[in-house]
Amino acid sequence: MQENGRPLKSDMECGTPPAWLGQRSIVLVGLMGAGKTSVGRRLAARLGLPFRDADVEIEQAAGCTIAELFARFGEAEFRAGEQRVMQRLLAGEPIVLATGGGAFMAAATRAAVHEAAVSVWLRCPLEVLRRRVALRNNRPLLAGEDAAEVLARLAAARNPFYAEADLAVDGGDEGPDAAAVRVAEALQAYRPPHRLKLDLAAGAYEVVVGPGLLDHAGGLLAAALPQKRAVVVTDENVAALHLPALAARLEAIGVTTRTIVIPPGETSKSLAQYGALAERMLAEGVERRTTVIALGGGVVGDLAGFAAATVLRGLPFVQVPTTLLAQVDSSVGGKTGIDMPQGKNLLGAFHQPRLVLADTATLATLPLRELRAGYGEVVKTALIGDADFFAWCEAHAAALLAGDAALQAEAVLQACAFKAKVVADDERETAASGGRALLNLGHSFGHALEAELGFGTLLHGEAVALGLGLAFRLSARLGLCPAEDAERVVAHIASLGMAAELVHLNRRLSAARLMAHMRHDKKMRDGQLNFVLVEGIGQAVTRANVPAEAVAELLRDEGCAP
Repeated sequence: MQENGRPLKSDMECGTPPAWLGQRSIVLVGLMGAGKTSVGRRLAARLGLPFRDADVEIEQAAGCTIAELFARFGEAEFRAGEQRVMQRLLAGEPIVLATGGGAFMAAATRAAVHEAAVSVWLRCPLEVLRRRVALRNNRPLLAGEDAAEVLARLAAARNPFYAEADLAVDGGDEGPDAAAVRVAEALQAYRPPHRLKLDLAAGAYEVVVGPGLLDHAGGLLAAALPQKRAVVVTDENVAALHLPALAARLEAIGVTTRTIVIPPGETSKSLAQYGALAERMLAEGVERRTTVIALGGGVVGDLAGFAAATVLRGLPFVQVPTTLLAQVDSSVGGKTGIDMPQGKNLLGAFHQPRLVLADTATLATLPLRELRAGYGEVVKTALIGDADFFAWCEAHAAALLAGDAALQAEAVLQACAFKAKVVADDERETAASGGRALLNLGHSFGHALEAELGFGTLLHGEAVALGLGLAFRLSARLGLCPAEDAERVVAHIASLGMAAELVHLNRRLSAARLMAHMRHDKKMRDGQLNFVLVEGIGQAVTRANVPAEAVAELLRDEGCAP
């Protein structure tokens, strides 16, 4: 083990870096006196990684001390050189890197750290820091100043930036050996989120998926917010469960927030609720760079997104979906909208988010019905284009719905990855055939059922699940897919306790009325019914001019009155 080229001896047992670390470095940030160098040396020895101290590297490159650099060139020039040294170090092999107290303040440095490393904030009480810095008199920022006052001032200015670190580890009067053990344990427990990047004409953004993301939301959201102001839109149920965590992390990074709470349920996707939300946002003094953060399920995301698309002709938008359905479908792709009496999502806009933050730990708070509804969109993804994923669904759906967190996270990641690819290829659903339109598998039937029964009677995912079975059976009738594929899909949905056939609804439905709702659907072309159908499991196709009588006959055979 070497420290800046010199052998490092440690009585700590050498180990190995966390398996997930890969080629990333570990960067320690925090105020002067936090122990970045002393803890970093021991952490590097423990993990079997090289250690570097950014200040030592700067002094070696400049041929003088940090204090002399400050005196000769001033802080601004020193920070510019510090950024260059940091970026050089992070471009090499994985290391443990101790930074100067002000290094993490620069946006370019934070971006470089987030790209190539895992950052750890060594967070210590000010009194502990004051006692430690009193033992050394070579701190340029303390020259001729009261240490307690300087530290308090620096903490107020810098802590919101340190809060963007991936991890925060609290310290006190313990020695550096104990602190290094605590950091190593935090790193072993940490699981970096999965990141899916969408490159679109409207701009690139990431879908970040993983458990516990709300606990790290400050650092994840910081780069997506063009100003330190945000409006959080959520509903009454989600506010009680998840708003405190998000609000605390936003406050930690210095973001001023206003919260608007709407009633839960599909009925909030209305023209009246949209008007009320827009008025509240304007009353809160939103500006063109104020970010709208949607915290909740698909209803919150669709409504808040439509408001973000239209208020002041467009505001920055972030999705923080908390339901399975929103995480696997509605939060990704930029579709926003509200319902009208004639049908679902008939007023809307494409408005891409700047970030999607899918914390899969929030799924543990969902009732079984909500999980089942979300699963309807998961299995839809498999049926569109991945027969192997459908086999995975058949094997694991029951455990997923029973609360297996790892399976839930895997389902979200698989579905998001699929949708991200489709959206990147066809951002605004303009492809003449296939493309993004395939994501509407089951939706023509599902939307008609939602409108006929009254929005909110069926959850969207429940309606989609029913629609999937109907789409497969219609495909089989038209000779596109084997009948056994259709029955396999219906049987799978029914096995999970979901309504898989219209007779399961115990409602008297009219084929004519359902057909009328379909004719108001956005997928109509030149007055003709257009459907997403299938040629088999994982083989969705678009079909124009589907005979209306074939659809009506299917509905009648499924138990609908004429």
